[in-house]
Amino acid sequence: MYSNSLIELDRAHLIHPVASYRSHEKLGVRVLASARGATVTDASGKQLIDGFAGLWCVNAGYGHESIVEAATRQMRELPYATAYFGLGSEPAIRLASELAERAPGNLDHVYFTLGGSDAVDSTIRFIRYYWIARGEPQRDQFISVEQGYHGSSTVGAGLTALPAFHAGFGIPFDWQHKIPSHYAYRNPVGDDPQAIIDASLAALRRKVEEIGPERVAAFYAEPIQGSGGVLVPPKGWMKAMRKLCHELGILFVADEVITGFGRTGPLFACDEDEIVPDFMTVAKGLTSGYVPMGAVFMGDHIYQTIADSAGAAAVGHGYTYSAHPVSAAVGLEVLKLYENGLLDSGRKAGARLMAGLQGLKDHPLVGDVRGRGMLAAVELVTDKEKKTPLPAAADPARRIFDRAWENGLVIRAFANGVLGYAPPLCCTEAEIDGIVERTRKVLDATLEDPAVRAGLKA
Repeated sequence: MYSNSLIELDRAHLIHPVASYRSHEKLGVRVLASARGATVTDASGKQLIDGFAGLWCVNAGYGHESIVEAATRQMRELPYATAYFGLGSEPAIRLASELAERAPGNLDHVYFTLGGSDAVDSTIRFIRYYWIARGEPQRDQFISVEQGYHGSSTVGAGLTALPAFHAGFGIPFDWQHKIPSHYAYRNPVGDDPQAIIDASLAALRRKVEEIGPERVAAFYAEPIQGSGGVLVPPKGWMKAMRKLCHELGILFVADEVITGFGRTGPLFACDEDEIVPDFMTVAKGLTSGYVPMGAVFMGDHIYQTIADSAGAAAVGHGYTYSAHPVSAAVGLEVLKLYENGLLDSGRKAGARLMAGLQGLKDHPLVGDVRGRGMLAAVELVTDKEKKTPLPAAADPARRIFDRAWENGLVIRAFANGVLGYAPPLCCTEAEIDGIVERTRKVLDATLEDPAVRAGLKA
């Protein structure tokens, strides 16, 4: 087992993200020690298939020596270079160029951040600047989608529409608004794709009218709602919402922090959705989680408006570590890996994953299986006809994660009984089959949980 002193040091000093502090103090930390490919090993030597790629981010898999070498080489040559004062570094310049070349439409300009949360924050600042430059400063209202996730910073967490990110923090702000999710499995209009799309379009129209058409600045949407439970919209949903935003004269922001870089199949989900947003945010797979980095893609029409308005004055938005040369060097190498086989590997593995998870639908607890590419979810219920969620007494988020861990699998277990999957794109057929087989064992163990059995009897 791990050193008790390490566990005690963690209890005493390390604040874990999105955790019950008291529960964590009681249970203690599980220490990860090493990783290779799609396998992680804890400090006791236990090996597990990482079915969640860290936090939806290690898309390329662990242990790529070429990535380590790219970072090492850059750290030796130039470990840091500010992008302030008109300075820059070759890796950052080249990465911006390579990304812009591959981005949808006219998303020709790239602003680098440290991750997804500050990428979202940056869009809000840029959008406010844009509308003020356009002579419409009253456009200061923002709309997002219930069960969506747009980061954990103060402003981004307000756009996020998950209760845990609001409780106790005094957010969302009164200028942050929501419309209902497209959540097909539990949508009031049923599961007909066009009915769901029509309902979302009507909800956005109503919300814009309610706020005032002249007040709305932008609408935010994920191609797939990740932290809300891997909620996959009907085909054409993003395209229809983007078209309506254009019609209403409001900006459209596609949050691809989770879906970008092969997670759903192509490099960007927006390509598959056939849309060109005004802004697109990315992170996670940008560096495959090896080092921190995010980015904002900005449409040329936005960039030109901001640049013309500022003239010779500075646009006052920046981060110390924006365009960090080491992160950029890693990003360049990871992009090569994606295009030299990993995207194709991910597509094949994703098809096998979805087929395998669909094969679990005969289990008494499985109500829904959904996903796209290497991004999937299994939703558990105690009554398939009524779609009754697992009871809170079953403590799904903790107990299901624990059962998966015991069976050599890392997945995301949501509090509502949804199991989330986002394995590395490099997964072998055997590893994908292992994820499915171990999931069935988790389901069988969950079925024996007294709280779940009580829910079944009810």
